[in-house]
Amino acid sequence: MHPSAGPASPSSTSKPTLEVITQLLSFLLLSSLSVKSFIGRWQVLRSKLSSLQSSIVEISDSPHWSENPLFQTLIPSLVSTLQRLKSLSDQCADSAYAGGKLLMQSDLDMASASLSKQLHDLDLLLRSGVLRQSNAIVLSQPGPGSAKEDLGFFVRDLFTRLQIGGIEFKKKALESLLQLLADDEKAPVTVAKEGNIAYLVHLLDMNNHPCIREQAVTAISVLASASDQSIKCVFEEGGLGPLLRILETGSVTLKEKAAIAVEAITADPENAWAVSAYGGVSILIEACRSATSSTQTHAVGALRNVAVVEDIRNSLGEEGAVPILVQLLASGSGPAQEKAANCIAILASSGEYFRALIIQERGLLRLMQLLHDPSSSEALEHVLRTLISLSASDSISRSLSSSTAFIIQLSELIKHGNIILQHSGASLLAHLSISDGNKRAIASCLASLVKLMESSKPVGLQEVAAQALVSLLTVRSNRKELVRDEKSVMRLMQMLDPKSELVCKKFPVAVVAATLAGGSQGCRKRLVAAGAYPLLQRLAETEVPGARKALQRLAGNRLKSIFSRTWRE
Repeated sequence: MHPSAGPASPSSTSKPTLEVITQLLSFLLLSSLSVKSFIGRWQVLRSKLSSLQSSIVEISDSPHWSENPLFQTLIPSLVSTLQRLKSLSDQCADSAYAGGKLLMQSDLDMASASLSKQLHDLDLLLRSGVLRQSNAIVLSQPGPGSAKEDLGFFVRDLFTRLQIGGIEFKKKALESLLQLLADDEKAPVTVAKEGNIAYLVHLLDMNNHPCIREQAVTAISVLASASDQSIKCVFEEGGLGPLLRILETGSVTLKEKAAIAVEAITADPENAWAVSAYGGVSILIEACRSATSSTQTHAVGALRNVAVVEDIRNSLGEEGAVPILVQLLASGSGPAQEKAANCIAILASSGEYFRALIIQERGLLRLMQLLHDPSSSEALEHVLRTLISLSASDSISRSLSSSTAFIIQLSELIKHGNIILQHSGASLLAHLSISDGNKRAIASCLASLVKLMESSKPVGLQEVAAQALVSLLTVRSNRKELVRDEKSVMRLMQMLDPKSELVCKKFPVAVVAATLAGGSQGCRKRLVAAGAYPLLQRLAETEVPGARKALQRLAGNRLKSIFSRTWRE
């Protein structure tokens, strides 16, 4: 094991030591040819000694090798290994070796393993390029505006220290890495490209020093949340599995950082599927159940990401996620409520299996409670999406349709909500079987629905707004309310104009037809005065669905037969 900190040996001390290593290598390479016992093992050792000699030659040719503190930490253990091999070679020089053969085999294997580790460390040093630079440059962190080459060199040096040094070297390297990630927003991309992320993931193992492990989790958490490239790198280097284990068994602090990373990694559906492969669904559910508020929020975010992946979505139901998600709608923090509502909305839209589970767990009650006191507009959006899905159930549809308070709230959202809330509200109004009394109670949203028909986005908004209007216009007082609103009537006329490409013509045609459905002379006169007749006539000529019927209603019963005969001709 390496010392915790390398001695700052001056060059005058290092050079003679390098000469000692060279002399020992020369002796061992020669003596390995003449050993009489354990010849096979010495052949393997000779190959490693030859590689070591090449590395030492390359190091000695590097201009700043004697200044590098990492190399100084390797020298004592390397000399010790070579001296041990010299002693073993002396014992193996006699063909009639009288010692314990098993003990000698063990000693040779241990020395060979030590040599392999030292060769690996030297190779890291050489490949990093740090021996070709002054140590002063190595220790100076590049500023945010530094050249890519300087930043890349600094990152390579950090990871070299991380992999070769003892605990103190590792701590300092990780501290520098975290400082770099905090100071430079572009650093994560360079770290992902130049650093050894696989080794950083290795430090998440429980066998590592707790301090080292905590710093590694923090670094991984930052990298996993920083950029697509760094997220991809953490996932491809196997980071998800160890992070899930930490989320399951780590300290409170480590769990939070691991949860942040897991949520970020699983935001890509190509990564989220692996949660199931690592047995992570139950871990995330338990974190949602019992972890701190912050960890809970990120864990439910990860469950939401998993819910998007069709192939593993059912595992959420099988592992018992739905009761926990429903509970979070009431007891979670604001962000946790929002993410839980999002997850439930995804599950509810996926099919009857999850809709039944949500209803079984009294999800409707929790959703209605959150609807009246939402933590954010986003949470409200997710609640409405879920209600749209759940309304496919007859019992839920009847319950929602009969709730005057709910219907009035939908009306208020249509009048004052953002475009997504308006879309969801209009969709519910369009598909629920609302009583005439409730339809009269929300007449004030008619103008807003007409205005929504002008919106080309989101897709489907124009259709549900028109459908909602047609539903509300089955009530006579609502028809009168609509034609009394000059702005709404003029909007409908503009939408009917064949020159306007604002909206598909069948939607305003359906609304006009619904307005005329009761045969009210007042409604007919106002629409005629607004110019509806020639517009509908031109639309009928181009065979717009419903235009002929609307035109007949507009003309009145007295002329209905004339128009019918004309169209037959």
